[in-house]
Amino acid sequence: MLDIAAREEIEALMIERERFGKGDGYVPVLQEKQVDWIILAGFLWKVPTALTLAYAAHILNIHPALLPKYGGKGMYGHFVHEAVITAGEAESGITIHYVDEQYDHGQPLFQATCSLEPGETPESLARKIQVLEHRYFPVIIEKAVLGN
Repeated sequence: MLDIAAREEIEALMIERERFGKGDGYVPVLQEKQVDWIILAGFLWKVPTALTLAYAAHILNIHPALLPKYGGKGMYGHFVHEAVITAGEAESGITIHYVDEQYDHGQPLFQATCSLEPGETPESLARKIQVLEHRYFPVIIEKAVLGN
């Protein structure tokens, strides 16, 4: 990713886990750079309270299930899809949500669904979810950021 940022002349910041989680959450750096929105895509670290307070209703993430089900620590990637299938759900989908200080807890902004078919596997479900993610995440980000 850093090579893409460099090639495209996009400023990048390497986040150090300890400072992020137990320090200032990089709030001073982000404010100095005049960052207005933080867009996460499957970010697995818990976002610290310092950051969620400084950027309330300005941090978005996407989750590969229909929250509030199948969210929380450890619920990512194939673990989510396995849980959905094991539970016998008829559908799954994506949730685009605001981020707060709890895993997968912030207010949902948008959900899209897909049906589960007999014999569905975590891999086949992941492909369906990825289609939804690619279709809707950019659109919802744009609407949120522009206030539409």
